[in-house]
Amino acid sequence: MRLHRLDITAFGPFGGSQSVDFDELSAAGLFLLHGPTGAGKTSVLDAVCYALYGSVPGARQSGQGQHLRSDHAEPGTRTGVTLELTVSGRRLEVTRQPPWARPKKRGTGTTLEKAQSWLREHDATTGAWKDLSRSHQEIGEEITQLLGMSREQFCQVVLLPQGEFARFLRADAEARGRLLGRLFDTQRFADVEKRLADRRRLTEARVREGDEALLADAHRMQQAAGDAMDLPELRPGEPGLADAVLSAAALARSTAREQLTIASCGLRAAESAQAAADRTLADTRELGRLQQRFAQAHERSALLAERACAHREAQARMERARKAEAVAPALELRDAADAEHRAADGAQEQARAQLPPRFADSGAAGLAAAARRAAEELGGLDSARRAEQRLAELGSERARLDRQERADEEALQDADAWLAGWEERRAALESAVESAQQAATLAERLAVRRDPARSRLAAARQRDRLAGEAREEEQAVRAATDDAAAARTAWLDVREQRLKGIAAELAARLTDGEPCAVCGATAHPAPARKDAGHVDRETEERAQSIYRTADERRALTERRLGEAQRALATAEGEAGDAPVGQLAREAAELEEQYGRAHDAAAQLLPARERWDAAERERERRVAAQQQAAVGAASRVAARDALDRERRSLEEELTQARGGADSVATRAGQLERQVALLTDAADAVRTAEQTAQRLKDADARLADAAFRAGFDTPQGAADALLDDTAHRELQRRLDAWQSEEAAVRAVLAETDTAEAARRPAADLDAAEREAAAAAARVRAASSARDAADRRRAELDRLSARSAGAVRRLAPLREEYDRVAGLAGLAAGTSARNERRMRLESYVLAARLEQVAAAATVRLLRMSSGRYTLVHSDDRSGRGRSGLGLHVVDAWTGRERDTATLSGGETFFASLALALGLADVVTDEAGGVGLDTLFIDEGFGSLDEQTLDEVLDVLDSLRERDRSVGIVSHVADLRRRVHARLEVVKGRSGSTLRQRGGG
Repeated sequence: MRLHRLDITAFGPFGGSQSVDFDELSAAGLFLLHGPTGAGKTSVLDAVCYALYGSVPGARQSGQGQHLRSDHAEPGTRTGVTLELTVSGRRLEVTRQPPWARPKKRGTGTTLEKAQSWLREHDATTGAWKDLSRSHQEIGEEITQLLGMSREQFCQVVLLPQGEFARFLRADAEARGRLLGRLFDTQRFADVEKRLADRRRLTEARVREGDEALLADAHRMQQAAGDAMDLPELRPGEPGLADAVLSAAALARSTAREQLTIASCGLRAAESAQAAADRTLADTRELGRLQQRFAQAHERSALLAERACAHREAQARMERARKAEAVAPALELRDAADAEHRAADGAQEQARAQLPPRFADSGAAGLAAAARRAAEELGGLDSARRAEQRLAELGSERARLDRQERADEEALQDADAWLAGWEERRAALESAVESAQQAATLAERLAVRRDPARSRLAAARQRDRLAGEAREEEQAVRAATDDAAAARTAWLDVREQRLKGIAAELAARLTDGEPCAVCGATAHPAPARKDAGHVDRETEERAQSIYRTADERRALTERRLGEAQRALATAEGEAGDAPVGQLAREAAELEEQYGRAHDAAAQLLPARERWDAAERERERRVAAQQQAAVGAASRVAARDALDRERRSLEEELTQARGGADSVATRAGQLERQVALLTDAADAVRTAEQTAQRLKDADARLADAAFRAGFDTPQGAADALLDDTAHRELQRRLDAWQSEEAAVRAVLAETDTAEAARRPAADLDAAEREAAAAAARVRAASSARDAADRRRAELDRLSARSAGAVRRLAPLREEYDRVAGLAGLAAGTSARNERRMRLESYVLAARLEQVAAAATVRLLRMSSGRYTLVHSDDRSGRGRSGLGLHVVDAWTGRERDTATLSGGETFFASLALALGLADVVTDEAGGVGLDTLFIDEGFGSLDEQTLDEVLDVLDSLRERDRSVGIVSHVADLRRRVHARLEVVKGRSGSTLRQRGGG
């Protein structure tokens, strides 16, 4: 990589545009970048880094580039950096502009513009530049790929920072490891360490989990075995736990089987004793049952003897009832005949009471003949009844014709009156529809204008409000700007006054024998003194803090002003210049017109409906006229026919009515007479028949009672029993016979009689002995079941534990293997004698390469005295791997780099930085670094050493490199002719280029 040109505008301390021609500066190989403290030397390097990576090194980077803008720049000047360079044989130009708040083109305030980037490549064939990309991300990826370095690596390798490698030289192993890890990207080896550690923790947790489960099963086995098992005193994860648990489980299983055998023998003995006690109890119970049975039979026999008389009476009552059952049918038949006769006689008397007196003594034959005569007369009235009904219908039809005639006349008159005003009504309806249609069209046009008028009125009101807010914000911005300018002027005055007396402030920190931070001299013959008006650093910082606070307040008010102006511009664009009052009147007038038009348009649908209804009504009226004319002609003929038929029917009815008011009345009289005579004839015949049947039933009942042995029919009736009494009597007789048979059978049993002769059975003693034997069996059975459950539970848990041990064996082997690798990689294993981590081991190899490359230049800088070597010795109790020592050829001893003097530390650090740059370059893919920058430290060298250092730097040209030295040491201005001076002023810094090619 070779830099050609750098253009800076409004960047850092540079208020205007500055350019650096690196081709001219690099022609001599060495060039000097110098200037007073705070002038902006480091800002030139920041600009190079920002052009390549879009950010500046280290702590100077903040925000998104918004603090890179120079405070000295004009408001209309945009911050930008353009770098032209050659990398990998391609000539590129990178331009970057951070975001900035530019003044508005119209009005006051600022507008924030986004950051922009350009990447162009020079075409050697055409001699023109062609655009490659304008994307921040694409440009960053392209530059990183071409250089082969990240921003951090670039800042360490190309921009060798102030004091960074002196600290690296004297740092401990951890600090060196952090820097080398960033440069050589050894994070993958640290990831391997972490991966192994995580794997070790995971397998350890799984092994512990398995051991905890195994111990849990062991505790369960101990609980099941009682005192027959002792647990091993080991924790989860300790070796030998599995074997100890399995051995204890085997001993517990053996003990449980012995206890089960003993309990089984005890159970069999208890069961034999229980069987003997149960047999004795059964015999005693049987003897007691037979003795009780014999005693109960004697008691029942005595009770039967006492009830013998009652039993004989019941038998006689049952015998008389059986005889009376033969007379029961005749009794039932006589009762039915008597009831039937009484009912028929009552019906006959009721029927005769409804007949005229002339039929009081008539028999059944006379009453039937009178009924036939009345029925014949009734049959002759059917024709007259139909004629009478037809005459009523003719009257209804004549009345209907009259009603139709009156209705047709009224409808005809109404239709004529309505149709007379049809033309006038039609014209009015058409006019209403047309007016409503015009109003609807107008309402649509007004609706389109109404919403924009409302929006414009609202925007105008917001515009007036925002205009007042913008004026207030402008006043606040002017006040804040004046305050910030005054604070800046005061701060710059204080700063300038302090810089004038900075020599006295630096002299106050001088110590005899220690090098000066400015010139590096160890002798201080005439240090400067503070005068009466000296300004110290705290005073300057207070003034600067006041300025920053005022500037932040100014920026805040400018942002609020910008927001108010943007909102005002939006409102003005929508509302225009019209005043609010005018827009309000226009909107109100438009709203009123729209309301009237909308109300009128709402009548369009009702008007159309009224028009359609009027058309339908006109058609109905015309049809009614025509129908009334046709109906009038047909009614004349119908009326004449009805009159002729009515006269004929009236003549026929006069003959049929006789003395009654109507045919229906006469027919009703005859129908009632026929029904009464017929009912009376039937009732007389029925009464005569039932009287004869009652007489026959009395004769049959007397004969049946005599044959059954009863003196009278009433005696037979008294001996009869109903179903309930018969069943109850039969039940008593059957129960007596059953009880008598049962008592005889029990008294005849041999076993029962023999048991009665034996002593009384002692059932309580037998039951107590049987209960005691059963209790002994239950106790023995419980003991045997408990022993069997203990044996089964121990077998189950032992099998589960053995399976868990088998499953855990591969995991335990994996844990041992992973733990060994993790400890080896982390440097904690006993096999890692130097306690060197894997990442440290890789970095140690890189450090060896860096030390070898640095020694080549260190030998020249130190006139062959010093050599840098890598050491992997442990320091104290720490880990080894990243030690760095210096070998002194004068003494032949190897010592720590912290023992070097100030000047020796500088050139050793410089040699280390150059060696590191070579190794990182090779690591990055061999990209040539043709331009390097070294920042400060030359003031600590004497003249001879300075010459040797410069000779080494000058020798870098052998690899076609140019080296820029960043320093304010005055002696370098004589030795290095190509110089880039940074000149500091109140209006910002400027660059002045001298010498070179």
